[in-house]
Amino acid sequence: MQLSDTLTDHFRIDTPHQKALKRLGIETVEQLLYHLPARYEDISDIQSVGGLEKGQDAVVYGQLGGLKTRKAWRSKKPIAEGWIEDGSARIKIMWFNQPYLAKMYSDGLYVKVAGKVTGSEDKLYIANPEVEKLDSLPVDRHDSIFKGAEGLDDTIYPVYRESKGVTSKWFYHTTLKCFEKGVLDTLHDPIPEAILQRYKLPVLKTALVWIHSPKKAEHAESARKRFAFEEVFYIQVQKAIERAAVSAATTYSFKTSKEHVAEFTDRFPFTLTKAQDKAVGEILRDFGGNHAMSRLLEGDVGSGKTAVAATTAYAVATSRPPEGTGTKIEFGNLQVAYMAPTEILAKQHFESFIELFKHLPIQIGLITGSGCLKYPSKTNPNEPTKISKAQLLKWVKNGEIPILIGTHALIYKSVEFKHLAYVIIDEQHRFGTNQRKALAKKDARIPHLLSMTATPIPRTLALTIYGDLDITLLDQMPKGRKPVITKVVGPGGQKEMYEHVQSELEAGRQAYVICPRIDEPDPDKQSALNLKSVKAEAARLKKDVFKNARIAVLHGKMKPAEKDTVMQQFLDHDIDILVATSVVEVGVNVPNATNIIIEGAERFGLSQLHQLRGRVIRGTYQPYCFAVTDSKSDKTRERLKALTTAKNGFELAEHDLTFRGSGELYGQKQSGLSDLGMEAIKNLKLVEAARNEAQTLVREHPDLSHDFPLIAHKVSHLGETLHME
Repeated sequence: MQLSDTLTDHFRIDTPHQKALKRLGIETVEQLLYHLPARYEDISDIQSVGGLEKGQDAVVYGQLGGLKTRKAWRSKKPIAEGWIEDGSARIKIMWFNQPYLAKMYSDGLYVKVAGKVTGSEDKLYIANPEVEKLDSLPVDRHDSIFKGAEGLDDTIYPVYRESKGVTSKWFYHTTLKCFEKGVLDTLHDPIPEAILQRYKLPVLKTALVWIHSPKKAEHAESARKRFAFEEVFYIQVQKAIERAAVSAATTYSFKTSKEHVAEFTDRFPFTLTKAQDKAVGEILRDFGGNHAMSRLLEGDVGSGKTAVAATTAYAVATSRPPEGTGTKIEFGNLQVAYMAPTEILAKQHFESFIELFKHLPIQIGLITGSGCLKYPSKTNPNEPTKISKAQLLKWVKNGEIPILIGTHALIYKSVEFKHLAYVIIDEQHRFGTNQRKALAKKDARIPHLLSMTATPIPRTLALTIYGDLDITLLDQMPKGRKPVITKVVGPGGQKEMYEHVQSELEAGRQAYVICPRIDEPDPDKQSALNLKSVKAEAARLKKDVFKNARIAVLHGKMKPAEKDTVMQQFLDHDIDILVATSVVEVGVNVPNATNIIIEGAERFGLSQLHQLRGRVIRGTYQPYCFAVTDSKSDKTRERLKALTTAKNGFELAEHDLTFRGSGELYGQKQSGLSDLGMEAIKNLKLVEAARNEAQTLVREHPDLSHDFPLIAHKVSHLGETLHME
């Protein structure tokens, strides 16, 4: 048997069964072996029926039979009775004064029975047992658990992820049959022996045996650690290869003095925080190096990422290309492309840059789907002017416009730069080497990259998914920013909340109301979840709560132009309350909006709640956030309480990882990680070890396909699954 063999080459599998396996992505022997157990059941407390003794507390797995009711011979009390059989023997079970139990269960049902063994030595029975229904037995009758007398120590039984038509037990037994057919002897371990020894990890053959049929808990744990390491290691190798490709490409290398940068930042109406200073310093140092920068700038909403972006863009736009110098500062300078996720956000960045650059003879362009602008206008040097796309592209191509801000329109083939040295991406983390090359077009040099996000990402996840990027944290807020006062509102607390928001509206402020869904569910398909919808909540608030307020809605089903119009109206204070879905999570700055009500707060992750809360910290007024929940769960309350105590988004992201798990947080599809990989990223030491080993391997073995073909093969099959959208 070979790993590449299809399962149907060796096993009789009917069509429904094959379809069930295909749904789980399993067709070959290798795919079966890598369908690892989701968890384990400790079956050390299971006893064989044949070995039970009087007075013993028994835990028995088996099948029910002979169920009936009768009355006791003397007392005439009603009795329900039957028997449980596990393959070794059969024992009677009896419930007194509970005749209905005989009808609750049925003959042939798989169950776990727990109760006291009583009766006489030759007529034992289990009295008033507790019964737990099972889909199948954790072990077959006559299976290994009953072979204790032969010296075996199997007490841990694997439980696999199932699909309709294929059971966990089938996975267990078929995997063992593959072992019996000698597949383990054909294995070649891709992970170098030195790495395995360094971290005390089992070799592949041992790991597969231990993970599918462990003799003790330590074996299963050791095997899971090995496969977790292996998965993260392959991702890190892929990231190291991507990083090496960027490092190998030529880039624009230039130095900028602190004094030159100070001339720009000293004009800001605020002082840069230490975190901003440090971030600017790291980026400028990268500009002076021999390799293109690849950096992720993480910072809470309002932490000043735009100021860092503008300062570093200034350093680029006032630097000359190596080919020589021009006669005017506008011409022949290095260029910056700044990409925003939405048109309205691109316009806002354009306006921010105008404010920061207006004292300089530097032209700034804006390109979006709906048109192009250039600053300054020749007729009015204090205002931007509309220009044709053709004219803008001509000026960008000849280098006359050093800073171009836009949406994805920046990547269009028609957009060509003369000397693109710096790409800034806002909330679009997965911007790979090929996209950078595409932006730079015919230029052999690859631009420096700064990817910015306000999404708090746990350190371990960032190190895994963004392994090709250096990470800089903006973990300080600018002076004068008031922290959000956050309150968790339970049933009965809404009246006070609405009164507070009403007083804020009367003072001239605005508010957001966030709902988990857009429409009310279909009455014929009434959901068990009582979640508020945007449309119904907006109507209710207008009718019953804020009767004099101007209320509008915003949600993902609206066309981009409609969304932009509503956001512009909210920004212009033509709207008092915006009822929206989490589509506003990454949105426009509305300094006058000081209150946010989040309905069904338990439905959102802490990081997402934190981002939504960030919508109201843009101004100088005191912001408020109300997390509304009907949940009575202590766990939910504890999780939401973290919102009121955590100092920043990064702390909350770590909370989220603990409370919800990274699978719920980011989704396997987004990150490309399996369940085991998702669990692995809670372990910082494991992630760092995998990262270090991968970087060393790629550095010392640039021709990986020649030196380590198995690793190269694994990495090539990771494909684009690791690229977050």
